[in-house]
Amino acid sequence: MIEDKNPQRTPLSELGEFALIDHLTKNFDIKHQSTIKGVGDDAAVINPEGKNIVVTTDMLVEGVHFDLSYAPLKHLGYKAVVVNVSDVCAMNANATQITVSIAVSNRFPLEALEELYAGIETAAKIYNIDVIGGDTTSSTSGLLISITAIGEVEKGQEVYRSGAKPNDLLVLTGDVGGAYMGLQVLEREKEVFKVNPNNQPDLDLYTYIMERQLKPEARKDIISLLKELDVKPTSMIDVSDGLSSEVLHLCKASKVGCDLFEDKIPLDPQVISTCEEFDIDSTTIALNGGEDYELLMTISQEDYPKIKANPHLTVIGYMTEESSGAHLVTRANTKIQLQAQGWKNFNE
Repeated sequence: MIEDKNPQRTPLSELGEFALIDHLTKNFDIKHQSTIKGVGDDAAVINPEGKNIVVTTDMLVEGVHFDLSYAPLKHLGYKAVVVNVSDVCAMNANATQITVSIAVSNRFPLEALEELYAGIETAAKIYNIDVIGGDTTSSTSGLLISITAIGEVEKGQEVYRSGAKPNDLLVLTGDVGGAYMGLQVLEREKEVFKVNPNNQPDLDLYTYIMERQLKPEARKDIISLLKELDVKPTSMIDVSDGLSSEVLHLCKASKVGCDLFEDKIPLDPQVISTCEEFDIDSTTIALNGGEDYELLMTISQEDYPKIKANPHLTVIGYMTEESSGAHLVTRANTKIQLQAQGWKNFNE
C-alpha cells in the first residue's frame, strides 16, 4: 500500500462549532433505556429508573498527560474514555453515558479530530456507553480533552473508599507497573528518534507494556465478576496514581492501617525484564508507576473462599488498626512505611 504523503487537511474554520459537533457525533447511537435525549439539544436527558447515579470527570491535557509524538489520536480518544469508565467501576457501578468536550488549536485539521473521535466511538461501543453531549472550543496551547462519565448502580451496592475495616483483605486486579514502563520505553525511543529520525525502533519486546500505556482498559469485567461471586467490596479505588498512593487513600478514608506484602504484588514478566533493562527496581515501579487502571479493593475475610482461586484477583495484604500505620512488608520481612510517590499534579 502506498502511503499518502499529503493526507487531506480540512481546516476547522470551514465547519464552525455546531457543524463540527454534528460531524463528529453523527455516528453515536443510543444503547441505554436510561438515555432519553442524547446529542442535539441544549442538554441531555437521562432517567436512571430507581438506581443511584455515579458521576465523574477527568481531563487530559497535551504536554501534561499525553505526548502526541508517540500517542496516536485514536488511542488517545479511547484512553480518555477508559480513564473515566475506570473511576465509575471503582464505585462498583456500570458506566452508561459520557459527555465529551475538547479544546483544540488551529494546528489540528478536521481529519485529526475524526481520528480522536473514532477512538472515542470505539471505546463507547466496547464499553456499551452512550455519548450524550459535550462541547468544542478553541485553544491557544494544543489539545485538551475533558470527559464526564455517568454510571448506574443498584441502591445499596455502591462502594466507597471509606468502608475498609481492620482485618479486611487487600485485593488487586490484574498486574501493575506496565503503563509506567511502557512510558519509559516510548520516551527513550522518542529521544533516539530526535537524534536519528530514520531509526525504526523494534518494539516487539514491549508490546504488552506499551499497550498498557497507550490503550489501557477499564476493569468493567470485575464489576460483573464480583456480582457473580456475590462479593461486595468494603472499599474500592482505581489504580491511576500508583499503588502506594491508592493504598494510602483507602487507609485515610477508612481510618485504618495496612500491611502490603512485596512478594504478593503481581508483576507481568515484561515489566520485570524491562525494569532490569532500565536498571530500575520493579517494586518501586509497581508502587509508584500509576496509570494501570486496575481496581484495588478490600473485602471481608469471610468472602475469601469466593475469590481465592480467581486468576483476576490477588490478595496483596490486609488492613490493620489505624494506629499501626501503612507499611510495605519486604521480601526480607522488614516493614517500610508506605509513601505516596506516584503521579502528582502541580509538581514544581
